[in-house]
Amino acid sequence: MKQNTVSNERAHREFGGAKGVTAMMVGFPFVMYYLWASARYNDGQFLQPTSYTLSGICEFFRTFGGYIADGAYPSKYAIAIFWTYVITEGIFYVTLPGIRTRGLPLKHRNNNSLPYLCNAVWSFYTSIIILAVLHLSNVFRITTILDQFGPLMSVAIISSFIITFVLYVGSILFGDKLFDRPHALSGNLIYDYFMGASLNPRIGKLLDLKMFFEVRIPWFILFFLSVATAVRQYENYGYVSPQVLFVCFAHYLYANACAKGEELIVPTWDMAYEKFGFMLIFWNMAGVPFTYSHCALFLSARDPKQYEWSFSYNFFVYALLICCYYVFDSCNSQKNRFRNQIYGLTTTRKSFPQLPWQTIKNPTFIRCANGGTLLTSGWYRYARKIHYTVDFFQSLSWALITGFSSPLPYFYPCFFIIVLIHRVTRDIEKCKAKYGADFNEYCRICPYLFIPYVF
Repeated sequence: MKQNTVSNERAHREFGGAKGVTAMMVGFPFVMYYLWASARYNDGQFLQPTSYTLSGICEFFRTFGGYIADGAYPSKYAIAIFWTYVITEGIFYVTLPGIRTRGLPLKHRNNNSLPYLCNAVWSFYTSIIILAVLHLSNVFRITTILDQFGPLMSVAIISSFIITFVLYVGSILFGDKLFDRPHALSGNLIYDYFMGASLNPRIGKLLDLKMFFEVRIPWFILFFLSVATAVRQYENYGYVSPQVLFVCFAHYLYANACAKGEELIVPTWDMAYEKFGFMLIFWNMAGVPFTYSHCALFLSARDPKQYEWSFSYNFFVYALLICCYYVFDSCNSQKNRFRNQIYGLTTTRKSFPQLPWQTIKNPTFIRCANGGTLLTSGWYRYARKIHYTVDFFQSLSWALITGFSSPLPYFYPCFFIIVLIHRVTRDIEKCKAKYGADFNEYCRICPYLFIPYVF
């Protein structure tokens, strides 16, 4: 067993190996606290030392630590809110109706595939209804999540470290008896903690933790934060501005897209090949909902008269979002429905919204020597990573709607473009190794990477 778990990752470790991932595990939470403190205590501008002397820097960190202790202490109330939500979503995962499908064949499981119950769309709308009832009945005001943003963020960060540890140790010590067996370990404790020990840890037969964390935690919370911003603005000013409506609309589109297309996530690279460690757990639990939401935090902290943009500017940002979302939704649908067709997974859900050209009729593709396929029609005919391009411009629109007075909403698109470039680099390396000459032919037929006829 131990012999089979240590892989050639010893020879190639991503992210700079153990030193690089250690820096990220320290740096990610620091950046989150820094952005939050800048938003709350410095009017959306970057916090800076009064001087760059030793005493000035020490004073800066003392003040910064005081901000965290004062406004982001992980209170019992925040723990109760966060984990009540997580547990409730877990119950929805295994009880609400949905469609059943199977993942890709897994080599380390003798080419067997795992079953999945895909009901995130039911979980999404059930959660919306329950939160609306709780808010209107004053049992739990949705604006509480804005008031408790700092403590909730701390709870999410700490929880991500704890869950990663439990899954890592559980996989090493108990394997399939508890979660999942170790898979492709590098032999370095810190690096494996970051990347994960197991591929598909589960509680029972159906609650796949990777799938659960992928959709229901990050994107649902992000949407609820934007809704809380709209409610807070209506309560304070008697109306909701076009900018806050935009943020609600944008976050709804993204959360709903992930939920309605959950079965299309099942055969993706993340589910079949990316191990479930700190990298995925942290960003799903904490990073995404509590850093991608700075556009909503910016708007929630200001009188809407402070950002009354022109009609033409608002129209431009709305149009950018809608056009990019259409390509994003239909492009991902084309790819994943094609993949499902190839693997004989023909279930197609008719969830809202159903957009034109989501399924390619008679798709062209390369049948590779290794048995795989490379799609050469639909949106991918024009650019192999066009879905990344429009995903980035969607993220940029979330920041553009806030204007240019604060840099904090622009953290997400700036960070996201770095993530996408790194992801594309990884994809190309893996595709070259996996498909060989067939990948070269694929690049010849589909020569553009991000922007059709340009790059």
